[in-house]
Amino acid sequence: MNKNLSKCASLSVPLLVGTCLFFSTAACAQEFSFLAGPLVSDSANSYSWEAGYREGLGRYAAWSFSWLNEGHIPNHHRDGPVAQVWGRLPLVEDRFELSAGAGPYYYFDTTAADAGAEYSNTHGWGIIWSARAAWYFDRRWIAQMQVNHAQVFGGRDTTALMFGVGYALQANNEPGPRPWPIPRTSNVTNNEVTLMLGATILNSNDSESALAESVEYRRGVWRYVDVTASWIHEGGHDQSRRDGAAAQIWATRAFFDDRLTLGAGIGPYVSITQNDDLPENRTGDGRISWLASVSASYRLSQHWLTRVTWNRIVTRYDRDTDVIQAGVGLRF
Repeated sequence: MNKNLSKCASLSVPLLVGTCLFFSTAACAQEFSFLAGPLVSDSANSYSWEAGYREGLGRYAAWSFSWLNEGHIPNHHRDGPVAQVWGRLPLVEDRFELSAGAGPYYYFDTTAADAGAEYSNTHGWGIIWSARAAWYFDRRWIAQMQVNHAQVFGGRDTTALMFGVGYALQANNEPGPRPWPIPRTSNVTNNEVTLMLGATILNSNDSESALAESVEYRRGVWRYVDVTASWIHEGGHDQSRRDGAAAQIWATRAFFDDRLTLGAGIGPYVSITQNDDLPENRTGDGRISWLASVSASYRLSQHWLTRVTWNRIVTRYDRDTDVIQAGVGLRF
């Protein structure tokens, strides 16, 4: 990867996620949604899907944080986080909403590589322009249609038409979007230790996978903010053999009497051990990478919980991986 791109990546990931953390500290997530549909780019056709959170900033404004996947355009497998600010217009007694939004898109793209390498993990910036129509069936369920146009710097622009459903995590008394979230006065988290098991998936053309394990300590430091320290074993295959320690800061929210928690985190990941027999084009130029994650937990009782986490390890040497895990934790 180009060294300038590497430096840009090292600054861009924390900047984007830090922006989302800043907005999140002022509000609590209200709606969760999932959308999917066809995507076009020049003469190529593929698919797109998006999962995200949306919060009110008053009756006529909102903001959102989502993960966008742009499918498999030839020589491009692109996805990444998006933060947007929306203007919205409630109609039909607030049951129907029209909105338009825009915001930064930090993308991860698996592309064809130069100099005979198999692939390249390219990182960069773009802007997502969106228009959305939503119908609020009742206090919880929402039907949605959304158009996304991705305008990226140094890559291919795309346009996607997506359909999906949303669910209000903090419901209004009547159908329609909540203008402002409900604040809280106590920390979401006290102390937690969680053991997790799952898979490492290399962001390559072949998506090689291996078994992954981790242990995580989590502590709440403010109403909506957690910090974690974790050890991650990424697997035993040559393509993905790496072990390391990570520290992250999280924006975390709780719903349904604090049983369900949702969070997004960012922090450094230090590779302690890694396979020295990797092909030359994958050996890397350093041991410090970024770890960007989203996570959900369900609290089974006062002392026990289950957790699912999706980690994206962002490297400077074409070894980006997804580490997807689930596990059981102890609360104290």
